[in-house]
Formats: sequence, C-alpha cells, structure tokens
Amino acid sequence: MNKIKKTVIIGASTDPARYSYKAAAMLNAHDVPFVPVGIKKGELFGQDILNGQPTIDEVDTVTLYVGPQNQGAWADYIVSLKPRRVIFNPGTENPDLKNKVEQSGAEAVEACTLVLLSTGQY
Repeated sequence: MNKIKKTVIIGASTDPARYSYKAAAMLNAHDVPFVPVGIKKGELFGQDILNGQPTIDEVDTVTLYVGPQNQGAWADYIVSLKPRRVIFNPGTENPDLKNKVEQSGAEAVEACTLVLLSTGQY
C-alpha cells in the first residue's frame, strides 16, 4: 500500500461470521486504518465500534455492510463524510444511493472489500 486509506466500515459487527468483521480483520492485517461504525457497542482489533453517526475526518473509503432496506438512514451521513469512494459490497447494491454518492463527487464501486484487499486492488 503506497497511501494510507482510512476506511469507515458502516455496519460493523463483532460477530466473526459477518463480512463486516472479516473486512475489519483484513484491513487490520493490511495495516489500513479503519473506523468501525455500527448499531451495537463492541471492539474490533483495538478499535471501538462507534454508534450513531460520528464525525470522522479524512475519510478515503466507506465500505458498506448495510442492506438497501436499511440504507436510507445512512445516505446523508455517508455523503457527509466526503469519502473519495464508497464500496457497495455484495448485497448492498442500491442504485439510488449509488447515484447520490456519485452526485457528491465520490466514486461508487460495486465490489467486495475482501477481494480488493486480497488481490492488491484496494
């Protein structure tokens, strides 16, 4: 990695079976700084899961693990973080939110964070 890419994980979970947990583990293993944001309190690899919609500065990437049916409450928040890109992981694809992200000037990518990291494309 030639550039630090602070990543916000929306939908973070302490459940090892969840893909948001696996993403945190892989980001941690690749030394990519991450901020987990979720609805339940907990800790992921030394980072407290932040609840609500906290202010986070210098966000490069938002990786999304919240299904389309629950994204409405997150849309304005995601855009307010001013990320360079938003990754819509499998199952989170949402044309309306993708459009809103692109209109804000960010890149909207339908991809898997785990695959991007494991193939050096992150």
